[in-house]
Amino acid sequence: MTITSWLAASRRTVVLTGAGMSTESGLPDFRSPRTGLWARFNPSELATIDALYHRRESFVEFYQYRIRTLQQCQPHDGHRLLADWERRGIVQTIVTQNVDGFHQEAGSRRVIELHGSLRTVHCQRCGESKPSFVYLHGVLTCECGGVLRPSVVLFGEPLPEKAIDQAWEAARQADLFVVLGSSLQVSPANQLPLVAKRSGAKLVIINWEPTELDDLADAVIHGRKIGEVLNELNEQLAEVNP
Repeated sequence: MTITSWLAASRRTVVLTGAGMSTESGLPDFRSPRTGLWARFNPSELATIDALYHRRESFVEFYQYRIRTLQQCQPHDGHRLLADWERRGIVQTIVTQNVDGFHQEAGSRRVIELHGSLRTVHCQRCGESKPSFVYLHGVLTCECGGVLRPSVVLFGEPLPEKAIDQAWEAARQADLFVVLGSSLQVSPANQLPLVAKRSGAKLVIINWEPTELDDLADAVIHGRKIGEVLNELNEQLAEVNP
């Protein structure tokens, strides 16, 4: 059996995407010290609740930079193919560690965002949400007087409970679980492939570098761009289901 045949046979395919999915669109890796993001900022100090209140100017500068960078990038072929596979019933759910919203921009509808979204900001006091571009225009305070902040999970905050529950349930129900561009080092996302495997799913890992779960996977692909791999799989699917 091949990845293509698993995709064709699966009734419920779940895809987990990580930073590697975003870097192919030109976004800097949040954690890598080699990228422009770390060259200018220290996210571990600025993407925090403490910085939101006590280093406000630096916090705003950091997120204005991230929002501006996001606006200069767009979904790549891999995002668009996953959206197409959803429309064709090949993929049922996408769980993402990314906050760029590229899956939705590409057309995917069933997306679970574990770490929130950089596409919006919201009031820390009343919860009202606004498009994130207002941050670039200096709108930093809500009409109620509360502080506006990006709708992402900051260090020191829990992940959204609803998203975690949905991701857990999707992993339990999966026949095929595909990891795209995740190092599988961050919890609880790195537990989802294990949940899927325990429930009987096939596990496929496509990541530039090895992960700690490679030995448990049914198929592993390293050192290749995600968009290229998905394009190849899509061509093979056309041969299986012409």
